[in-house]
Amino acid sequence: MGRLAQSLDVPVSFLAAGRPYARLEADAAHFRSLRSTPARERDKAIAFTEQVWELTFALEKRVQFPPVDLPGFKGGEVKHTDFPTEPRSAARALREHWGLGVGPIAQMVRVMEKHGIIVTLVPFAGRATATVDAFSTSRLPRPVVVLTPDRANDVYRHRFTAAHELGHLLLHSDDAPGDPVREKEADKFAAEFLTPLDSILPSLPPRMDLQALDGLGSEWGVSVESLVYRSREVGTISESTYRRAFQRINQLRQVGLFRPDPATAHAGEVPALLSRAFDVAAGDGLTISDLADELHCTARRVRTLLGYEDPRPVLQGL
Repeated sequence: MGRLAQSLDVPVSFLAAGRPYARLEADAAHFRSLRSTPARERDKAIAFTEQVWELTFALEKRVQFPPVDLPGFKGGEVKHTDFPTEPRSAARALREHWGLGVGPIAQMVRVMEKHGIIVTLVPFAGRATATVDAFSTSRLPRPVVVLTPDRANDVYRHRFTAAHELGHLLLHSDDAPGDPVREKEADKFAAEFLTPLDSILPSLPPRMDLQALDGLGSEWGVSVESLVYRSREVGTISESTYRRAFQRINQLRQVGLFRPDPATAHAGEVPALLSRAFDVAAGDGLTISDLADELHCTARRVRTLLGYEDPRPVLQGL
């Protein structure tokens, strides 16, 4: 046990009976594609999510979190009786339920956190994190959404991914990881949640105008590509114009136009619920070491779970 703990860089107590506090099976999370995500990396992602819940549980004993406000969610499952299950209708209904109106959503991730959803954005498996797309689960006492840094280099893609996972949480209680039908439903939900059709339609240009769509995308917090798709969806452009638009966008990106903006540059798009909860608890004397002892892990792991970056400079030139 001692040699195993040393190899894994965890205390021996981490391997003791009684952990994790909440068990999550691999098929209980909404992974985008099972073929593109190695099983070993999915296992790491699941283990990380269990640890995120352990941290949440420890903090929630000391700090009152926002209550979970996800229609149909109760005790680790989602069951709908009178809430819409069609993706676009569900998106409109959730906007109304959360009081978001019909205009742009300024801070997508913060909205989710304010309604009790745990969102995290950390390289939980080092460089291998890039092999795992964002995923979510409603099988824990709080819904958890795991966003990945490789998508966060483009805030619009990051926001759409967050809305996509929110769609899974709301619509897909019967988990079927990698199911293409459910993935398309989550995309439809995200598009309608971020850009309600009745609101965005009057602003779409009557013909393809990338400059106008770029400005509209900045207003609504979505990509030009998303609005080109919307334009085709409502019939303002033809299929051939749609394909040419994407070709043109790719050309413009290659010469430095439509350059992506990182999510870290936008307030409310980087998760903060867990770190802020710790800051409140720290005011009453809680330390990183205390949490590490309680969770039977290292202080470094606690900082990772909280989303704190390692302040140490990286050694170069070896």
